[in-house]
Amino acid sequence: MAPADAQVAAPTADESHAKAVTLPAVQVNASRLNIPSFDVPALLSVVRVAPANSGQPGVNLSESLIGVPGILARDRQNYAQDEQISIRGFGARATFGVRSVRLYVDGIPATFPYGQGQVSHFNFDSAERIEVLRGPFSVLYGNAAGGVVQIWTADGTPTPLTTLGVNAGSNDTFRYSADTRGAWGPVDYNIAGSEFLSGGYRQHSRVQRESDNAKFGVDLGDQKELTIVVNRLNQPTSQDELGLTRAQVDADPRQATPVATQFNTRKSTQQNQIGAIFDQQLNSDNQLRAMAYFGQRSIVQYQAIPVIVQLNPLSPGGVVAEDTNYGGLDLRWTHSGQLADRDYEFVLGARGDEQLEHRLGYNNFVGNTLGVMGALRRNEDDNVNSVDEYAQWYWHFADRWSLLLGARHDDVRFSEHDMYITPLNPNDSGGVNYEATTPVAGLDFRPTEELRLYASYGKGFETPSYVELAYRSDGFPGLAFDLRPALSRNLELGGKWQITQALEFDAAAFRSDTRDELAVQTSEDGRTTYQNVGNARRQGVEFSLTGQLGNDWHISAAFTHLLARFRSNFFTCLSTPCAAPTMPVLAGTRIPGVPDNFGSLRLQHGGDLGWREGMDLTGVSSVTVNDTGTQQAAGYGLIGVDTSYTFALPQSARLQLSARIDNLADRRYIGSVIVDDSNGRYFEPGPDRTYMLGARLAF
Repeated sequence: MAPADAQVAAPTADESHAKAVTLPAVQVNASRLNIPSFDVPALLSVVRVAPANSGQPGVNLSESLIGVPGILARDRQNYAQDEQISIRGFGARATFGVRSVRLYVDGIPATFPYGQGQVSHFNFDSAERIEVLRGPFSVLYGNAAGGVVQIWTADGTPTPLTTLGVNAGSNDTFRYSADTRGAWGPVDYNIAGSEFLSGGYRQHSRVQRESDNAKFGVDLGDQKELTIVVNRLNQPTSQDELGLTRAQVDADPRQATPVATQFNTRKSTQQNQIGAIFDQQLNSDNQLRAMAYFGQRSIVQYQAIPVIVQLNPLSPGGVVAEDTNYGGLDLRWTHSGQLADRDYEFVLGARGDEQLEHRLGYNNFVGNTLGVMGALRRNEDDNVNSVDEYAQWYWHFADRWSLLLGARHDDVRFSEHDMYITPLNPNDSGGVNYEATTPVAGLDFRPTEELRLYASYGKGFETPSYVELAYRSDGFPGLAFDLRPALSRNLELGGKWQITQALEFDAAAFRSDTRDELAVQTSEDGRTTYQNVGNARRQGVEFSLTGQLGNDWHISAAFTHLLARFRSNFFTCLSTPCAAPTMPVLAGTRIPGVPDNFGSLRLQHGGDLGWREGMDLTGVSSVTVNDTGTQQAAGYGLIGVDTSYTFALPQSARLQLSARIDNLADRRYIGSVIVDDSNGRYFEPGPDRTYMLGARLAF
C-alpha cells in the first residue's frame, strides 16, 4: 500500500536557478511502512496542496487532482449532494456523498463503517498534501475500499506564519480564509478557518459553508508524540437544484427542476470532530501507534417527494433528519528486523468503529404549504459497528527483489431499531452481519536504480450501505437485509521510472472482477431498491508524468483508459413506477457513470516570486447514465488558465494577486450524472465560462 508517483509543488525562487532539481522525499502514510515509496509494489499519487498556485479558491477536492490518474472527481455544483468521486470505476453509482472509496483526514476516517463518506469537511487552507491510493493494496483499508483518498494537515512552522486570503468570482462566489502556523515550546500548531458563499451556476443552488481545522503536535519527550486534530463543518444553507432531463438541459442548462423550487429542496449540515494520535518509539525495532476519534454530524434535508406518495402509510415522508454520533479506535504495532540476513518490517493492528444514527422522517408539507416540516413519519436507530484486524509484512529478500504481504479481517454489523410503529406500519427492526477476510500480495523487481517493476493481487469486499438497504424490493417495510456484499479480485501490473532526478513516469495495467455487484433494481414512488446483479469487470491502463521539465516549468499529466462492464445478464426497470424489473440488461453493457477515457494536464511556469502562469486541460469521454445504456452524457474537454504575481514586502511578508478563467472556450457540457435517477433527471450541467480573482497576504 505504498506510494509510487509523487506530484510536487513548483520550485522556490532559489531552486528555479539550479541546474538540477531533485524530486523531494515526500513522507507518506498510506503504506503504513517505513520504506521508500519508490520501492513498494503499488501506486500512490501524492499531491502537494497549494490553491494559490493555480488561482483556485480551495473549495473542492477536484481542484487538487489535476494530473492524477485513475481518479475522477466531479464538482457537481450542488453542495447539498457533495462532490462525486470514483476510482477506477468504483463509486460512480453514488447519488450523493462518496461511495466505494475510503476517505481519511490526518489518518482519521471520513467514511462511516458501512462505506459511505463525504469530503465536505476537507480543509485545503491548512493541508500539506493529498494521497490517492489505487489498486489491490486499497483492500487493506477494509469495507468499500475501491480506492483511498487521504488529506494531511501540514505541521506547524518553527517561525510563525499567517496567511489571509479572499477570492471573488462569477455567480456571486466569495471565499474568505485565514490560516496561522507556528510553534510554542514543545507544541506546534496549524489553525485554519474559511467561509464560502455562492449563488450557484444554476437556479436554486445557493450555498454557505464554514470550515475550520486545527492540528496540534505535542512533543512529549522520550520519543513520544501526540497529535490532536479538531475540525468543524457548518453548512446552514445548501439548496438542491436536482438533476435535469435531456429536454430540460437542451432548453436551459441553468434552470432548476420545477419541483426543486416547489418543495424548496435543501440541506443543512453540521459536523464536529476531534481525534488524537499517539506515537511512541519503544526502541530501534519497535513502535506503537494509537488513534482515537469521536464526532457528531447532524443533517436536515428536504426532498421533492410528491404529497400523494407520502400519504402511503409506509412512506417515511419527504424530510430526512439525522443525528449521528460516531467514533473509533485503532492500535498498531510496527516491528523491524532481519530474516536470512535481509531486512523486513512487520505491522500488526486492530481497529473498531461505531456509528449510532438516530433517523427521523417527516412530511415535507403542512396542509397546502410545501417545503416545510410536517407530521412525523419515521423514527428509528440505524447503527453500524465494525471490528477489524490487519497485518502487513515487507521483506527485501534479495538485492533486486522485495515482497509485500498483507491481510485484513472485517466484521461489519448493521442493526435497526424501529420506534415508529402504527397499525399500518409494523415494527421493522432487524439486523445483519457481514464478514470477510481480504488478503493481498505484491512483488517488486528493481532492474536499475531508476526503474521498478511490480505485480500485486488482492481480494476486497463492499457491504451495502444504509442507502441501499433502505427499502425492500417486495414493498414491505423494513431494510433489505437480503442484499449480499460485493466481492472483488484485483490484479495490477505496473512500473515506475525516474527519468531524471526531477521527473517521474508511472504506468499500470489493472483488472478488478466483482461478484454480486450492487445495482438498482426498482424505482417507484420515490423509493429506490437495489439488487445483486452477478458479475462485473473494471479493467484498463493508466499513465502519469510528474515533475520538472526545466528550471521554471512543472508538469502533472495523467491519462486513464477504463472499461467497466456488467458480465452477467439481469433485469432492471426502464421507467417509474415499476413494481418488478422487466427490462433486460445484457452482459457486456457499460456500467453507468464510468467513462472509457479520461485525463488531465497541468502545465505551470514560474517560481515563488514574480509572475506565475498556468494552464489546465481536462477531458472526459461519454458516459451512460442508466443500466440499460439507453441515454448518455457526451464527453467534453475543458481549458482553464491562470496567472499571478507575488510581491515581496518588508519583514518577509508576501502579497499574491491572482486571476483565473475556467472553461475558457465557454463549452456546454454535463459536469456529472445521477446514475439511474428514477425520474430521468440524470444530468447535472457544468458551468459556462467563469472568472475568479484572488488575493493572499502571508506574513
